[in-house]
Amino acid sequence: MKQEIPPFTERALTSRAPRYTSYPPATQFDESVGPDQAGAWLGQVDPAQPISLYVHIPFCRRLCWFCACRTQGSATEAPLVPYLDSLAQEVLLVSDALPAGVTVGHLHLGGGTPTFLPPQQMARLFAMLDADFPRAPGAEISVEVDPTELDDARLDALAAGGVTRASLGVQDFDPRVQAAIGRPQSFDQTRAAVEGLRARGIDAINLDLLYGLPHQTAETLRKTVDLALSLNPDRLALYGYAHVPWASKRQVMIKEADLPDAVTRLALTMQASAQFEAAGYRPVGIDHFARPEDPMARAAADGTLRRNFQGYTTDMARTLIGLGASSISHLPQGYVQNAARTADWKARLAQGRLTAVRGHALTPTDRLEGAVIERLLCDFTVDPMTFHDPTAARRLIARAAREWSDAVTVDSAGVLRVNDDAQHVARMIALEMDAYASPAGRHSVAV
Repeated sequence: MKQEIPPFTERALTSRAPRYTSYPPATQFDESVGPDQAGAWLGQVDPAQPISLYVHIPFCRRLCWFCACRTQGSATEAPLVPYLDSLAQEVLLVSDALPAGVTVGHLHLGGGTPTFLPPQQMARLFAMLDADFPRAPGAEISVEVDPTELDDARLDALAAGGVTRASLGVQDFDPRVQAAIGRPQSFDQTRAAVEGLRARGIDAINLDLLYGLPHQTAETLRKTVDLALSLNPDRLALYGYAHVPWASKRQVMIKEADLPDAVTRLALTMQASAQFEAAGYRPVGIDHFARPEDPMARAAADGTLRRNFQGYTTDMARTLIGLGASSISHLPQGYVQNAARTADWKARLAQGRLTAVRGHALTPTDRLEGAVIERLLCDFTVDPMTFHDPTAARRLIARAAREWSDAVTVDSAGVLRVNDDAQHVARMIALEMDAYASPAGRHSVAV
């Protein structure tokens, strides 16, 4: 079977690369950026342009073993009120640092489990945000949903808060796979969540699936995809499970012997992708699929697709502000990350300080390399003439083309295109354009 795999795929099967939801990747952030720098950058935000807002709710009633996000488990809702108390302080500090008149075009509640919040606290969160970050007309309000943490009262609170899009974590519907990743969640629970959201006018539904999970087979994944498609989502994300126990200690609960090998892992993603496309979904970037009429599919078609910490997005804002422990902000001048541990984050707020502890000030070279990598991962095409320094862009293209000559083509105008059968190795191609790349980097596998 290995003989049928193209050489470029063979090279990428066990290679590791960043996901490039930022450039440089967050592994390059350092303490050179702190509260003073963050405050200065916030003060320079253009109030004429709506910003994006990300709010991190780190708590989960259960800690899924596959997850590498910054989360903490809690059997009760007791930590939620104190957390929102601190979040209210941060909202005031950040809004005071911003110029007057800033509005929000995109608001995303992530985690953790935002729907762990009881209804009254969810209402409080929306109210505190609206008081200091008014919404721009037509703002998109999205939330990450755990279907096992969603009842009628929470559904009503999401609708009252103006939520327009919900992303539901599915991962896999097979009971054996679920048991191996600590994530029991029946199809009936997921269907009830989707129906409850749509009944309240929250019609934009995303489903997140994983491939490369323990005990996953072609047959089990086929059934999972069929069930997911039966819910008629607007978008689907198919992420590769990143087994990084050195970064996420809970992943030691997952036995490496139970994970599919690299060749099987590749076959799983190809199979699921084919199912999505056969059902009428358009591929978007390296891991998303959307209905043809969905804004994300249209953005992919017209070259306006973007990539940020939430992955692929239609959000065109130049400023993304992260609130909550471990959240990352992306401002025109650079990146800012809040204190990761909730206790440290709270302590800084108690002192009346912004919670930034690390980050990265962007250089002109960073901006060019980041823009080239973004277009590569969004469009699979890089035209040097679309960048402010075409000569430097050509150098990046030449470097990637030299190392991946069997996966890309470069025409007479110097435009690089990733071959259709090589788009799954785009992260490895991007790695050749990354000045911060390290051969010893411990990122997730690239395929």
